[in-house]
Amino acid sequence: MPKHLFALTATVAFVLFSCSEPPSLPRPAGYLRIDLPDHSYQVFDSAFPYHFEYSTSAEIEFDDYTKSGPYWLNINYPEFKGKIHVSYKSLLENDLYNLSEDARNFVYRHADKAQGIRELIVEIPEKRVFGMAWQIEGKEAASPFQFWVTDSTEHYLRGALYFSVRPNNDSLKPVIDFIVRDIDHLLATIEWKLSPIKLTH
Repeated sequence: MPKHLFALTATVAFVLFSCSEPPSLPRPAGYLRIDLPDHSYQVFDSAFPYHFEYSTSAEIEFDDYTKSGPYWLNINYPEFKGKIHVSYKSLLENDLYNLSEDARNFVYRHADKAQGIRELIVEIPEKRVFGMAWQIEGKEAASPFQFWVTDSTEHYLRGALYFSVRPNNDSLKPVIDFIVRDIDHLLATIEWKLSPIKLTH
């Protein structure tokens, strides 16, 4: 065989074998990329006995759920199908110990689905904001974050984060972290007002 034909044959063979696709391997499960906006805030201030700053990615919502109490509301994240349910109680009419125990019981209802529950102390003395927060870890935990705060004499505010999708907190983790940072800002900016007038029926 002429030398130039041998060289040509060898080159073609090399190209054919080098272009063959490698065997197909299973890929690990992945999640859709979630593009998150920048953190920016706006003020919620009304006739309510408290005000705070909340995300511009969210909107204040009053619905059938919030009719349970006169100063209840939802902070709705429509893009992420998430809501922070916020409820308020006056300590002029309710016992702080009972309210705080109720909040703890609500959290530990998720214990069977949780891989872990981290308790965090909330303490901002100069603003008279004291309370607890819970990071509820686990793929199927229905509420990944809850909190309550009080001034210890007149006001009590509780919040719980929920999503209106089947719980899969592994895929939701970037969104959960995003909203928890917003909750941290909310707690840092909350201020109490004069005690609400006792409602009569």
